[in-house]
Amino acid sequence: MRWSMRLSTMLAAVTLAAPLHAQNAKLVIAVLPFENTGSYGQDKENFEALEVGIPKILGGALAAHPGARVADPGAVRQALDRQQLGAARRIDAASATQVAKAAGARYAVTGSFADFYGKFRVNVRLVDAQTGEILTVVSNDDPKLQDRAQLAAILELVGERVIAAMGLPPYPAATAARERAVPTEALTAYSRGLMFENRGDKAKAADSYQRALSAYPDYPEARDGLQRVKGA
Repeated sequence: MRWSMRLSTMLAAVTLAAPLHAQNAKLVIAVLPFENTGSYGQDKENFEALEVGIPKILGGALAAHPGARVADPGAVRQALDRQQLGAARRIDAASATQVAKAAGARYAVTGSFADFYGKFRVNVRLVDAQTGEILTVVSNDDPKLQDRAQLAAILELVGERVIAAMGLPPYPAATAARERAVPTEALTAYSRGLMFENRGDKAKAADSYQRALSAYPDYPEARDGLQRVKGA
């Protein structure tokens, strides 16, 4: 009798814990490289930097949602290397699926951008790593939101659309309130810092992160980058 009661208690505890775990579990997203499909009007090195910076900035926006988590960048990099996906190769749905699975992610996000003398377009593909399907393609298709100077707002918009496509509720008011209108100058300098850091050029990376902070002092990601390359 006692064993029966104890077993019933254990089963009830498991039954109650399961939905709680489901509620607390976050959807894991692998953010993959973005392709420059043809950009003109600024230093070529800026566009190379944005290939690194856009995924990082968008990943930060996605991770700000309480229901989402971004997969470990190191695991994503290793998976990309195993798939032999260099910067010059477009990442299709099948490749994105394999990388996401290897990184332990439920979804993959990748895409492309183009800057035509200040007219900036971003296209983001959301891939379901369980089915291999592209669930949606989102873009800043509103002509009023295609100015390079609006880059922070553009990335926030596509981030919100990706969150919605995953079936998550909108960003909470408290989270939405912390979104910052970071100037494009700061975003570009931060992206250059990431690029130089990846190349192992700490001096140029530090200079770029410092430029990002000069353009926007309240930029914790740039401050963290500066501390990394200076070894602080």
